[in-house]
Amino acid sequence: MAKRLSKSEYNNFFIEIKERIRKAQYEALRKVNKELIKLYWDIGKKIIENQKLHGWGKSIVENLSDDLQKEFPGVGGLSARNLWYMRNFYSEYQDNAILQPLVAEIGWAHNVVIMEKCKGNNERKFYVSMTKRYGWTKNILVHQIENDSYKKFLSNQTNFDKALPETVKSQAKLAVKDEYTFDFLELGEEHSERQLEISLINNIRKFLIEIGGDFAFIGNQFKITVGNQEYFIDLLLYHRKLRCLFAIELKVGEFKPEYAGKMQFYLAVLNDKIKLAEENPSIGLILCKDKDKLIVEYALRDTSQPIGVATYKLTNKVPKELKKYLPSPNDISGIFENTLIID
Repeated sequence: MAKRLSKSEYNNFFIEIKERIRKAQYEALRKVNKELIKLYWDIGKKIIENQKLHGWGKSIVENLSDDLQKEFPGVGGLSARNLWYMRNFYSEYQDNAILQPLVAEIGWAHNVVIMEKCKGNNERKFYVSMTKRYGWTKNILVHQIENDSYKKFLSNQTNFDKALPETVKSQAKLAVKDEYTFDFLELGEEHSERQLEISLINNIRKFLIEIGGDFAFIGNQFKITVGNQEYFIDLLLYHRKLRCLFAIELKVGEFKPEYAGKMQFYLAVLNDKIKLAEENPSIGLILCKDKDKLIVEYALRDTSQPIGVATYKLTNKVPKELKKYLPSPNDISGIFENTLIID
């Protein structure tokens, strides 16, 4: 006699099969993408080789596109413009032993965006790695590039080097930017911390995209109790890859040293009362309208809890008088070389 179907057992069985199908679909898509990138690489290579061999000019690309589209009607990706991208793709990466194997891990549209908008090898490697890791769509990738995420992630101010274990240190550095752009908020330049908090909550999806991948929202005004006193953390998130709580304090003015002390207190309580035994130490981010980098450096120097200090702005445009304070390309390259990109 057949055993009576258990709903919980069947649900577990169904979830197992469902996840197996999804994994197979993902692997199939990944293989298709790799083959497509390889095809485009080979076409770009052949174009360059034959131009050199026969002395052909630019017209060969137009002719090839016309003939291919006639031969393969309805097949996308064979426009003259895309053939030029293929040619440039091979030209840019043919002698690049580091980037060449990485570009096959992301989509063609992503590669075109990175190839067009990013020039240096380190910058390109950063966006390729982050796109692969976080599954950025093309639009999110464009947003991250336009917001200078490369510079903002690698020039951040934290004490993670001394406050976090080696196993999570590098990953944590790539979880905090030096500056965030909240151009999706309908706020005037003059606003309160409460208004900023509510606006971020009302735009939580866009907020999580801006601060990076792997964050999950836990709550705002998160209450912690110590003795007879109640305290409230503005925003509490969870970082899935770091496996830790992420406390954010919002400040609409300039950074003050005492903010670091308050965050230390919050993190100590979170680690003692809220953090699970298997989770990593909680991390704090103080998000201010402005900051003096030297003051931040002193404030974090002797802090034992992992804390980052960043600024936010409500527009994409950087005033001319502030551009001189941005790190130079050489500075960014030096930071990048010392930061591990974990795929």
